[in-house]
Formats: sequence, structure tokens, C-alpha cells
Amino acid sequence: MNTKFMNIALKLAAKGVGSVEPNPAVGCVIVKGGKIIGRGYHKKFGQPHAEINALADCRKKGNNPAGADMYVTLEPCCHFGKTPPCTKAVIESGVKKVFIAMTDPSCHCDGRGVEQLKAAGIDVTIGICEKEARLLNAPFIKYAQTGKPWVIAKWAQSIDGKLAFSDPAADGQWISNEQSRKDAHKLRCRVQAILVGIDTVIADDPLLTPRPSMSKKPIRIVLDSQLRIPTYCQLLKTAKKYPLLIFTDEGAVNADLKKANLITKVGAEIITVNLDENKRCDLAAVLDELTKRNIQQLLVEGGAKVIASFLQQGIVDELCVYIAPKILGSKGGVTISDSLSSLKNELSLTNIAITPFGEDVRIIALLKPLF
Repeated sequence: MNTKFMNIALKLAAKGVGSVEPNPAVGCVIVKGGKIIGRGYHKKFGQPHAEINALADCRKKGNNPAGADMYVTLEPCCHFGKTPPCTKAVIESGVKKVFIAMTDPSCHCDGRGVEQLKAAGIDVTIGICEKEARLLNAPFIKYAQTGKPWVIAKWAQSIDGKLAFSDPAADGQWISNEQSRKDAHKLRCRVQAILVGIDTVIADDPLLTPRPSMSKKPIRIVLDSQLRIPTYCQLLKTAKKYPLLIFTDEGAVNADLKKANLITKVGAEIITVNLDENKRCDLAAVLDELTKRNIQQLLVEGGAKVIASFLQQGIVDELCVYIAPKILGSKGGVTISDSLSSLKNELSLTNIAITPFGEDVRIIALLKPLF
């Protein structure tokens, strides 16, 4: 019975993914007499948490939570942030027992919420469906424990591994279907930064914004070691509206100060980093800068060489690959396997989830075991 109600809370929590970040996705159900009398989840960043919404649902339905059991996927917060502490509301509600999937690893909580509940005489049980709860909020947990971003590598491909048509003007811009692209925009809403290499900017002239935006404005990042970014591209045209970081070499900036000044004038920010042996921006330095900026989740969208570099250095946590039922053959452009052939070691995937989007298939997997 405990697992049944916690699984319901986890399904509620998942509804918040894409809207609550960088907060965790949390769900809550309140049970009395074996029946659910209130449900809630954290719907949007800055809005009431799951426990508050579940208690409000109780009262809206005319149910009294006093003496009830509460199932919540993450330890209730015990601090004042954008919202008041949930522990206070839980204690005042008269709830008798609280079942928690996992404790909150954040420095402002980390077991103190549980202590407050126990001090108030509430019976607390921890660890029901903990694995599922940790998987749901893996990026939040990594950031809380290390301060480093959760890195997602994403691409769309044909069955024969092609990432694009060799002639997009004649054959089409997209390999994946509309449903897959819509899902990819949800992924953009989940992250705080989206990264591409300069070749992708030159070839595709992307905007790199989630659509619809859901009020989210992830930082757009370009790795551009030689400062080749076209001054007419969409990224620079929209830099005052949507944040844009360009990582490059100090020598490239000094070689074309006029262009560098133009870039900063339109609202973009230039960050100089060291180059690696391949004359590309040093990825460790890039991630260090993003860590300073409190980026919890980074989406790496391309191109193939950039994705391969992240994988080669072992800094990817999650893969998201859309596979379209097409074999492009000679009509295909870049092949992902060509770039991935540079990998020196085999990469084993875990926690694999396969989801159809029309005729397309999405594969999500982790590269590092969570447990």
C-alpha cells in the first residue's frame, strides 16, 4: 500500500518537469482511511510546493487532513525561500504520518525537515520508492551534492546515423517529426543553458530558445574558438532578449577587436578560455564558468564533434536521442558515428527509457549509474 501511494505521488511530480527547474519536481498525496483525500505537485518555479497544493486540495474538497498520512517524493522544505517552509504547514495540518521517498540533499535542508516533523510528534518513514525519486530528480541531486551541471547530450538522427540532409534546401530541414521536435522543446524548458558549436551556428542559424517558452530563457552558449560567429545570425540579433555567451580564445578577440566590440554591443557576452590540443575551447574551463553561474542543467545540442568531445571527456550524464524511421544514404549529411569513432572507450548506458513519438523513437539513457 505504501508503494502504491508513493508511485501516485511520483507520477504527479513528473508533471512539473520542465516548469519547476532549477527546483526539484515533487509530488504529494494525502491518504485517510485508505483513500486519497488530497493531491498536489509543484507546478511552477516560485509557486507553492507539492505539500501546500495537496493540503489545499484537501480543504477544497472538504476533507480534513488531521490524522491522515502524507506521501511526498522529497523531504519537505524547512526554510524560507520563494515560498514559506512546508514543514510548518504540514505540522499545522495535523497530519499523523509522513512517508518520504528521499531526503533533500540541499544544504538548506539535508534532514532538517525530517527533524522538524519528528520534533512535532509526526511519525516519519524515509526510503519508499527512493530509487525512482532519485532518478526523477537526478540533475537536482547532482547539483546539490557537487555544484556542477547535469549535462545532457541530445541529437536527432536517421536509422543510418545521419544528423541532417546533405541539401536541406532541397530535402528538408528536419529529420525528426513534429512530435519529436515538440518534445525537444520541452527539454529546452527543463535546462538553464543550451550549448552548440560554431559549425552548427553557421550551418543552421538556430535561435536556441524553447517554444513555447513557458517564461524560460535558458542561456544560449556557443563554442567559437576563432570568433567566427556571423554578425547577422539569429543568436546575435536576439542577444538583448535572450542571454548569449560566446566562449572563444583571447587571441581571436585581440585579432578582431572591432567584431568583438560589436558582439558585446548587441548584448552578447564574450568569455575567453584556453584552447585544448585540437584548438577548441577547453570544456573543463567552460563547465567551470557555468558552475560559477549556478547552471544546474546544460543541454548540448551539437554538432557531432562537440557532442563527441563531451562524451570523450566523460562529462555527459544523460543521452537523449531521437531516431527517425529513415535511411538517408547519400542524401544524408554528417554521420554521428564518424565523430563517435574517436571515443577511446566503450560507453555503457543505464536506466534506458524508450518512448515512441509517432513513427519516431526517443531513447533516454544515463551514462553514469546513480546507485
